This record gives sequence, structure tokens and C-alpha cells, in this order.
Amino acid sequence: MAGIPLDRTDLRMLDVLQREGRITNAELAARVNLSPSPCLRRLQRLEAAGVIAGYAAQVDPQAVGLGLQAFVRVQLTQHDSATIETFVQRVNAWDEVVDCYALTGDMDYLLHVVVADLDHFSRFLLDKLLNASGVADVNSSFVLRTVKHAGALPLAQLAGA
Repeated sequence: MAGIPLDRTDLRMLDVLQREGRITNAELAARVNLSPSPCLRRLQRLEAAGVIAGYAAQVDPQAVGLGLQAFVRVQLTQHDSATIETFVQRVNAWDEVVDCYALTGDMDYLLHVVVADLDHFSRFLLDKLLNASGVADVNSSFVLRTVKHAGALPLAQLAGA
């Protein structure tokens, strides 16, 4: 395991925080059977070590008018460092791409794209992605419905937490 060593209490704290990021320190301490001061020290240690990367609200895409999600598999023309770096820089500049993963297998990258509608997706695909130098092939799949979105890591498997 990389990073700082985590005990059961750390894992329980992280599990609670993943689901309830706005919980107060006093509530968190009670949930993990600590007094508030040691709980706060542990929390600060986890934040300082980068185990807790940040706090954010989970926004419902439909509620804000972003009704179309797609997963786009991308194959590059070449795999040299210049082509990869150019592609990575472009992906990081595109607001429509909320996640990007480098893959093994027949495609090189998987993009999670969130847009308002099919017209917006078409513009993104034609004007940005297919226009990007180094892109050889793309394959898109549209999300019909979300069956599961945990939004949290399965920490219980690390130590039976």
C-alpha cells in the first residue's frame, strides 16, 4: 500500500467522509468512537498526507441541464511521447471531459463526457476530439441510465473495516 499507514479508525473515518463530506468533527468523532481532539488530529494528518484529496458537492447532471453522458474510447495514431502529451494536454483543456483513463487493450483512452444534448456532443466530437492531432479512432457509447454510482472507494476490503 502506498502512502501513509492507515488503521481501522482511519479507514472508518474515510468511509464516513466519502459519504458525508459535510459532517462536523464532533459527529465524525462519535461515529468512529473517538473524542473530538484525536479525531481532528487524524483528519488533519489524512489531509496533509494527501489521503483526503479534497471535498466537493456531488451535482446531479440532469438538474443542471447536462442530460447526456457518453463514454468515448479513443485510439491514437502513434504512441510516442509527443503524441501522448499533445492528447493529454487537449483532454485536460476540454470541459466536456470529466474523467479520462489510459487503458490496456485495443483502445488507448476512455473518456467520460458530459454535455447538454446530442448537438453539444456532436460539436465536441467533430470540432475537438476528431480534430485533435494524433487521434486515429473513436467509439462512443451513450449512457441510458446510471445503475450504480458509488462515489466512494470500497475501503472495507482493506482491513475488514
